Amino acid sequence: MQRSDLDILIDEKTLHARIAELGAQISRDYAGKDLALVGILKGSFIFLADLARSLTVECTIDFLGLSSYGHSTTSSGVVQITSDLSAPIEGRDVLVVEDIIDTGLTMRYLLENLSTRKPRSLKVVSLLHKPARTKVEVPIDYKGFTIDDHFVIGYGLDYGDRYRNVPYIGHKVR
Repeated sequence: MQRSDLDILIDEKTLHARIAELGAQISRDYAGKDLALVGILKGSFIFLADLARSLTVECTIDFLGLSSYGHSTTSSGVVQITSDLSAPIEGRDVLVVEDIIDTGLTMRYLLENLSTRKPRSLKVVSLLHKPARTKVEVPIDYKGFTIDDHFVIGYGLDYGDRYRNVPYIGHKVR
C-alpha cells in the first residue's frame, strides 16, 4: 500500500525482479566458493534477506553496524563502527551487502577495514547507487539500481529510524 507522504521511485515488483537477477549472477560467480555475506546495518537487512533467499549457493550471513548519517539526511563523513562482525573473515570470499552507496566515503572506509582482516576476496553488492553524490570512487561489483539525487527511504532505508518497513523505495513528498 502506498503511503500518502511518499512518492514511489522503485516499486516492489521491480525490486524483487532485480534482486532475483542479482542473486542468479552472484550464484554463478560464487559457485563452489566459501561465500560470506556481510550486511551493513541497519539499512541493508531487508535487501540482504531477499538477496540471500535468491542465492543457490551456500553462504554464511553476518552483520556489521556502521553509522555516518545519524539523524541527518546527509553523511557526516565520519564513519563509526557500531557493531562488529561476530566471526572472522580471513580466507573467505566476502560479499559486502549495502543498501546505498552515495559519497563512497563509508564504503571506502569499510573496504579498507575489511581488507586488513585478510579475506580471500572482497566484493560489494549495493541495492542503490547515487553517483551525483560521489566523492570517492569505490568498486560496486553488483549494482541493483542507479538513482538520481533523492533522499530515499523504504525497503530498509530510513529517515530518523522510520520508514524502514515500507516495501518499496520512495522519497518524501515535500
